[in-house]
Amino acid sequence: MIYRQGDVLLVPVDEVPKGAKRLRPKRVILAEGEMTGHVHELVGGKVDLFEKAEVVFAKIMSAPQLQHAEHTTQTIEPGVYRVVRQREYSPEELRRVAD
Repeated sequence: MIYRQGDVLLVPVDEVPKGAKRLRPKRVILAEGEMTGHVHELVGGKVDLFEKAEVVFAKIMSAPQLQHAEHTTQTIEPGVYRVVRQREYSPEELRRVAD
């Protein structure tokens, strides 16, 4: 199942890529709002984050809640997901959407 919350998209993949570096953040924040300061955060459950070539992967062993102050909370099922940040087009550059 694909999950979307604002400008964050979680796309299922078969596995974390070989050579991906495990991240050890205190909070599992997938994206920070540039305008509001709100965050898209995985809360609870058991989650490991990995990064390879500037792409983040979330390995979810038990279901966390994907929370954001301006969006409906979602329960994310166990699996491995690629974390995609939506981008917007501008004639000058491609840039991440400001949340």
